[in-house]
Order: sequence, then C-alpha cells, then structure tokens
Amino acid sequence: MKKIFTLALATLFTIGAFAQEDTDNDQDQGGSVIQNLTPSKLIGKGQVDVKWFNNLFTQTRVADANGDVSAAPRGNFFTSTLDFFYGVSENRRVSIGAILEFRSNTVGGRGAFDVFSFDGERGSARSGLTSIAPSIKYVPFASLSNFSIQSSIVIPLIDSEFENGVFLDEDAFVLQNRFFYDLPLGTTKEWQLFFDVNTEYNFGDDLVFTDDGRSEGSFASNSLRLTPGAFLSYFPTSKFTAQVFAQHFQLISFDDDGFEQDLTAVGAGAKYQLTESLNLEVLWSYFARGNDTGLGESYNFGLRYVL
Repeated sequence: MKKIFTLALATLFTIGAFAQEDTDNDQDQGGSVIQNLTPSKLIGKGQVDVKWFNNLFTQTRVADANGDVSAAPRGNFFTSTLDFFYGVSENRRVSIGAILEFRSNTVGGRGAFDVFSFDGERGSARSGLTSIAPSIKYVPFASLSNFSIQSSIVIPLIDSEFENGVFLDEDAFVLQNRFFYDLPLGTTKEWQLFFDVNTEYNFGDDLVFTDDGRSEGSFASNSLRLTPGAFLSYFPTSKFTAQVFAQHFQLISFDDDGFEQDLTAVGAGAKYQLTESLNLEVLWSYFARGNDTGLGESYNFGLRYVL
C-alpha cells in the first residue's frame, strides 16, 4: 500500500513550494511582481489570477513503518493544476475562485515519461480530470496584510480510486485550509522567509474492493493531513529569485485501524518574471525520509498570469 499514496504526497509538497514563490500583481507598489508581493497578499478588485502548475513525481524506493528503505518498481505520478481567482474587495482582502486537477499515473516499472502517453493501459496506467475545488482566499486581520487563509472544498470527479491495481486520486470530499505568512528579511528585499501550514480533513467511506477490480470509498477517510513548511528566497535581481525549502507531512487517522504515515522533503527552485504579468517557475524536490510511504523526486514547471 506504500506506493498508493505517493501522488497525493508529491502534490502537497510541490504545490506548497510553488505557493511560496507566487506573488500578486500589485501595480500600486510598482517594481517587481515576484519581489514586492508574496503569496499571503491578495489581488485587487476586478483582477484575475491564473496559475498553471505541473508536477512529475517518480519513485524507485519505499519506506516501511519503521522507516527502512527498499527498492521498488518505478512508479510515476503527474499532476497538472489550474488555479483561477478573482478579486472581489477594494481593500485586497477577499478573492474567490476554483482549482482544477488533472492526473496521470503509471506503475509497474514503466518509464517516467510514460505518464504523458495517456494510454490507459490496463493494470499500469490511468489518467483524467480528478477534482474541482471551489475556493476563497482572505486576509482575516486588516492590520496583518502578510497573513492570509485559503479555504477550499475539494469535490472528487472520479468513480473509484483504484482500477485494476492502479491508483488515480482520492474519491472523497476534502476540507482544506491553508495558512500563509511571509516575513521580509532586512530593508533591501533581497531575502524573504515564508511559512505555509496546509491542513486537509478527508471525508468518505472506508475503502473496499469489488470483484471487477475497482474500489469504493477512500483510503484517507476520516483522517487529517498536516503539512507545515518553511521557505527561504533570495533575490539577486528584482526579476529573478532562487529558493530552498523544507516541509513535513503527517497523516493522522481517526479510525482505530486507519492508515497513518509521515514524510519529510527538501527542495530548491527558481522563478523569473517574464513580463509585468507573467511569471515562470521551475522546482525540484527530494523526498528524503518517511514511514509507510514512497520516496523519490519531483520535477515541476509552472506559469502564473495576473491581469
């Protein structure tokens, strides 16, 4: 069961790291988009914020309940996420939107780039649009503009988590709350610290398998995910930033016989402001240790446009 949960883990970590570098196009401040505005600050009324982020995670190792690592057939998990937010308040304190996720997974030792074939080969590959999440992002305290919360309800769009041994995504509703806080270091804006705490409560029925190789319910029913992270960014110029980060993942089950796991990841990346409105990001992360989980690396590419 260890490899089953890798896709959800990889997505959590890379989205968190991508959020660290995201910045809103605050034209009132002038200067660099990526330097002046942090993920905790919202867009203004009438502005549109669109993010397209792609994450390819590939693993050849698994860790057991004691953290002992062993080799495993390669598994590959691709997630493409499209975020859309619209500013609705004059004082930049509320935005509403939605998040769409598309996933493609391959297992059984297939090549890392086989996720882009979308062939649906029985027993080794699945792909499709898996969820939509209506969302709201808001600044709860007017005196603390660098602290914000993003709340989402994740609605599954799939019929089953497993088909013929291949996991695609969770078949459960999820209540997600993410807490963003940033802290500039010094007065020159060359260094920034960012903290992100992601919480997800998973609803759903217990996972069971049918005779035709499909599943009903969810492996993560009645459980809580906690993902705190710390990120450090350096700006050698106003249009370019480099970052390093560390995150920890903890899955806590509220069922007596529920599944639990933990995982720690580290990574690095860079972001470049192509135009006044368009930003480009590349990111790499390494899943360093864990218990009852898959271990590997993720490679990421993202674009963000604010109008």
